[in-house]
Amino acid sequence: MPKAAQQGPRSKKGQARTRWAEGAGLSEERLLDLLKVLRFDLARDVMHLHEHLRMLMVATGLRFDEEAMHAGADWVARQVADGQRRLSLADIREAIRSLRLEVGSSRAVVSIATLKPDPMAEDADYAVDWVERFEGGSPYVKRRPQAPATWAQLQADIEAAPYRMPPGTSAVAVSGSLRLAPAFAVGAAFRMVTGVDLAVAQRDQLWSSDEAYAAPLEPAVDEHALDLGSDLAVAIAVATDPTQDVLDFLREQQIPVSRLLVLRPPGGPKDNSVPDAATASALAVGIRDLLRRTCRAHPAIHLFQAGPMGLALLLGNRWNRLRPTTVYEDLNTQQLYEKAFVIDA
Repeated sequence: MPKAAQQGPRSKKGQARTRWAEGAGLSEERLLDLLKVLRFDLARDVMHLHEHLRMLMVATGLRFDEEAMHAGADWVARQVADGQRRLSLADIREAIRSLRLEVGSSRAVVSIATLKPDPMAEDADYAVDWVERFEGGSPYVKRRPQAPATWAQLQADIEAAPYRMPPGTSAVAVSGSLRLAPAFAVGAAFRMVTGVDLAVAQRDQLWSSDEAYAAPLEPAVDEHALDLGSDLAVAIAVATDPTQDVLDFLREQQIPVSRLLVLRPPGGPKDNSVPDAATASALAVGIRDLLRRTCRAHPAIHLFQAGPMGLALLLGNRWNRLRPTTVYEDLNTQQLYEKAFVIDA
């Protein structure tokens, strides 16, 4: 309850409340209703507001590029300048239509923050805040949980997300900040077999698990024999080629794998090798289908990734009919990698 509701009508606060209500043209009851939801976020900087607005537009099925955000803000400014004191839902819907902002349906929101606070967390249907439970003082160095926090605890929090969605949820947007292993785990928690369309904002695009594509994009394959055991190691080389680091790690840690398969886009690993959602979906399906054929002789998979976060999410979303998979996180230290999650597949 707002502090303005405290004290009786004859008190100084009560008299000020009466004057305020009269000046606003409201009853005192309506004024207090307004104060319950009125909030001034004076500490938020422009980038924070920009990120929050961007994800709100994603969640409501609107375009979220710079042009769309400026178009919406300019429309609101014009209403203020024209003296509009009230905007009906019909007014807003008409503005969305005339500005051509709508591109899809609304989505439930899952917020997973491991690197920096997520402005969308308060508006999310389910939020996981692990920022203070990860090692490091900045988002650039946070790569693993800080003891006593563990990867297993984070996995449990992630895997609880589908059960916290509103009844009947069929479309989910992922917000927040997470590296590749957690992104893969989120995708696996909402696997495509559950019937949920999972999406994430990748740059100015929405990468969705329901994105149409012409045909699966089969990756090029490099194979390296290791003979350390019977499992299969897989390295996804999309943004860069992690082959030597993965080989060094497998040998130093004596991971029980017989071979390493390095999977890369047909054009080779580079920053822009996956330009859009359709290519990401096609590549995720191509990787999964290839591994279904090659993992039959192996009891387990060890997965290493170097690519866009959106691809990790979509790959986890399609990770089924394979083998139990240990997902590793890149630590960028002498140790190179650390076991993060074990995903049933």
